[in-house]
Amino acid sequence: MKLNPILIILFAFLLALPAGAQVDLINKVKDNQSENAKAGFQWTPVVDLERTSVKNQGASGTCWSYSSNSFLESEMIRMGKEPVDLAEMFTVRNTYEEKADRYVRLHGNLNFGQGGALPDVIDMYGKYGAVPQSAYAGLNYGYDYNRHGEMEAILKGMLDAVIANKNKRLSPVWKEAYNKVLDVYLGEHPESFEYMGKTYTPKSFAEEVVGVEAGDYVQVTSWSHHPLYEKCVILVPDNWTYGESYNVAMEDMITIIDHALKNGYSISWAADVSEKYFSWKNGIAFVPEQDYADMAAEEREQLFNGPKPEAAITVEMRQEAYDNYTTTDDHGMQIVGISKDQNGKEWYLVKNSWGTGNDYEGYLYVSKNYVRYKTLSFLLHKEGIPASLRKKLSM
Repeated sequence: MKLNPILIILFAFLLALPAGAQVDLINKVKDNQSENAKAGFQWTPVVDLERTSVKNQGASGTCWSYSSNSFLESEMIRMGKEPVDLAEMFTVRNTYEEKADRYVRLHGNLNFGQGGALPDVIDMYGKYGAVPQSAYAGLNYGYDYNRHGEMEAILKGMLDAVIANKNKRLSPVWKEAYNKVLDVYLGEHPESFEYMGKTYTPKSFAEEVVGVEAGDYVQVTSWSHHPLYEKCVILVPDNWTYGESYNVAMEDMITIIDHALKNGYSISWAADVSEKYFSWKNGIAFVPEQDYADMAAEEREQLFNGPKPEAAITVEMRQEAYDNYTTTDDHGMQIVGISKDQNGKEWYLVKNSWGTGNDYEGYLYVSKNYVRYKTLSFLLHKEGIPASLRKKLSM
């Protein structure tokens, strides 16, 4: 099996990362592949929303920032604005500052790392504003791609030293020292910057140029261990703020996503991508009728070479996968359209942030059953939800 060159480069990057980050990222880029899979599919667009270009998160666990900033760029397009290439690392830097404060207050009893949740982007946007990529690349450490393993290890080491509290009381300068590390690696927090011949602050740029309202966005999920049509907290490590989501029925997720896309609203999507039937190289994700473990070698080789029958997904299957850790909070992407295959079956068109080195130049076609089964949550403008469901959710 020939690996895509981008995957080979990523594996090389991963060798220098701490073991935990290394395993997480390898799971995201290592997948099953079929030869000539693209030739086996014929796609007819049903909904194809305008969006900005595919980006590459590099060797960093910042998919959440890439997917939701891409989503905000699409929101600008939907609102009739000229989209801006937003600085993902500005969001990341602000998140690291807030996460450090909470980590210390909880005496280290909080997940600290590169990951985050989709609403973190909206939260940081509302608190700190936004800046264009040209004003904050976040690459002060000698690379032209994101590589956060060393920075993460240093930041966590500092915080653990603060929590160890050798001086018997916390110093008043630990936050300043911590932020200096962020300055060195990512760049100082931009107080003001030039864009298109005008000077902005991050807050004024968000208000005058980006123009979205943070309070208009909600996250949706579906679990049977919480009451339906109420808010709940998704208990995954990267939900470090304990942010709430609206809990709906499994089929409501599909209803909402379809309604949103057909009315011009894209979706920021968090899902498990660790299964053998998610292929980044081939740009296909679906739930085969037969378990992968029971397939013969030839069946595995042909898995992505054209449409195949899918397993029926039940609420019980979905819940069990979350409960037993086979559905985990792996990756954030953006759903930007719907396409039909040659059999008339609808798939979602998904924009990823691993560059353009796969069969569909950075995009994937994801079946609705995969979304039913492997979705953790999704983020969208509340008006993208059908009015009947908004009423049910007391929005």
